[in-house]
Amino acid sequence: MARAPRESRSQRDDRRPRDRDEPELIEKLVGINRVAKVVKGGRRFGFAALVVVGDGRGRVGHGHGKAREVPEAIRKATESAKKSMIRVPLREGRTLHHDIKGHYGAGRVALRAAPAGTGIIAGGPMRAIFEALGVQDVVSKSVGTSNPHNMIKATFEALSRCASPRMVAQRRGKKVSDILGNRTAGAAEARE
Repeated sequence: MARAPRESRSQRDDRRPRDRDEPELIEKLVGINRVAKVVKGGRRFGFAALVVVGDGRGRVGHGHGKAREVPEAIRKATESAKKSMIRVPLREGRTLHHDIKGHYGAGRVALRAAPAGTGIIAGGPMRAIFEALGVQDVVSKSVGTSNPHNMIKATFEALSRCASPRMVAQRRGKKVSDILGNRTAGAAEARE
């Protein structure tokens, strides 16, 4: 009994529909670091790239890549960032649901939800994260180190702990209106 020839990986990939709704990813290059290795004939240079990737609708990831050439380091970092993407719930698709703090090593960050029209008030690597994430209004502060690696990891640690009222209600076995009850009652009292 003869067996059918086995398909190669590229043939299997061709069967997948190409017109899927793959969102266009936003890539932000945070930094490139040049390192030198001293060898017998002189110096050998290498490059390390730090990249943030997001879809602008609540998904974001970060990656790090090293290579002898800059484009190759950026490509490796981008692939790593796509693998490490997380989903962050956004209020009205423009800001965070609540204030949150995060830390990683000596990097400490504070992220605050902001009213419409505030814009992205963040410095350096954190701005790249919020732009890739699709946040339009946020106030953030980095305390401690200015090392981009630690700032990014601290920001991701904070964002990974962000929760929407729906998630909190589901976890506690309540309705969303029970969770947000104080917010709507407080707004009604403020109007009177």
